[in-house]
Amino acid sequence: MKNIHIICVGKNKDKLYLSLEQDYLKRVKTFKINIHEVRSHEEDLSKESEEVLKKINSLSKNNDLPFFLLTERGEASSSPKFSQFIDKSLSQLGDFALVIGGASGHGEKLYYGATGELSLSKLTFPHKMARLILIEQLYRAETIVLGHPYNK
Repeated sequence: MKNIHIICVGKNKDKLYLSLEQDYLKRVKTFKINIHEVRSHEEDLSKESEEVLKKINSLSKNNDLPFFLLTERGEASSSPKFSQFIDKSLSQLGDFALVIGGASGHGEKLYYGATGELSLSKLTFPHKMARLILIEQLYRAETIVLGHPYNK
């Protein structure tokens, strides 16, 4: 089974959000979503980038795990277009990571190594909400690809 790794700067301790995340995580059947939290460094983007890269490198044998940054300047898409992106990425790349940065975004090192940038919306969300929205959209992407009526 292929893996999508979600790497988040900072820890989510909100039980309500965690419960909602678990509900969606249980529903996904054709790939596995793994959530990894890395330490926040009080908006020190250089240190946060190093934490993220260390986690990414630990998830692949050859330090070559493709990763996409969630950014406000990334490509925004509809749910059907996002589902095509996820399906294509799983087919062509295999395992990959989606990175949610800290409060100040991502450090330069991450931009240089990223496979691409995505945006959940032109709106700005709290990190725990962005994480939940991303997980829900991954589940929705699976249902679209499978022709399940959830997206209707």
